[in-house]
Amino acid sequence: MQLKPNTFKHAIAAGQKQIGLWNSLCSNIAADALASSGYDWALLDMEHSPNDLRTALSQLQAYENGATVPVVRPVWNDPVIVKSLLDLGARGLLFPMVQNAAEAEKAVAATRYPPDGIRGVSLSQRANRFGRVKDYLQIAGREICVLVQIETMQALKNIPEIAAVDGVDGLFFGPADLAADMGLLGQVASEDLWSAIVEGADAAISAGKPVGTLVGDAQRAIELLRARFTFVACSSDLNLMVNSADANLKAIRSELS
Repeated sequence: MQLKPNTFKHAIAAGQKQIGLWNSLCSNIAADALASSGYDWALLDMEHSPNDLRTALSQLQAYENGATVPVVRPVWNDPVIVKSLLDLGARGLLFPMVQNAAEAEKAVAATRYPPDGIRGVSLSQRANRFGRVKDYLQIAGREICVLVQIETMQALKNIPEIAAVDGVDGLFFGPADLAADMGLLGQVASEDLWSAIVEGADAAISAGKPVGTLVGDAQRAIELLRARFTFVACSSDLNLMVNSADANLKAIRSELS
């Protein structure tokens, strides 16, 4: 049996625009429904959603039903957590709050077997199809996508050194935390914030790395994808549900009033 290629990793390396969706509902049913929507990638959030290893596993299994590539954001840049997620079959990881090259190197090392890293070895787990992918130990690193999240002013300053780390496949700008660090808490549409993000994106692109981010609406996603960004999440399953539910109720009540 051969290892399934990570189409998202290869696409962003080739500069192909990738449309994503945030998954915050911690639901395998929601993931199963979305797997047929046609998004290029989906972020399974463990940092700001109550996901655990079992719910992450169930959503990874659900996304096997479509072409969407799931990327998991662990709660922290922790090799122990990463080891479990990789064994469960996660093929992409978004590491939160990476501040410098050393932290980026730590993230990459957690996804690589010795001597290239520190990933623990299990000979039979979901990632290698329970031992059926015979060359998994030798080739696994090729198909694991490592994304690092830029969320502070310090990280912005360190983008050239972060982007230079071998094994980092892309830089992701987190608008909410970056805004907070700039003294703009909650102001994710701030012009100053996006000026800083664009400047950081240019630095990453100049270093040869694709850049991504998360926005709250389709039009903003289109603008960014038409410009310098390669992978953009345009909304979340949670926000789509809430916004649709609110709009539906409002429409009915306005007609009845």
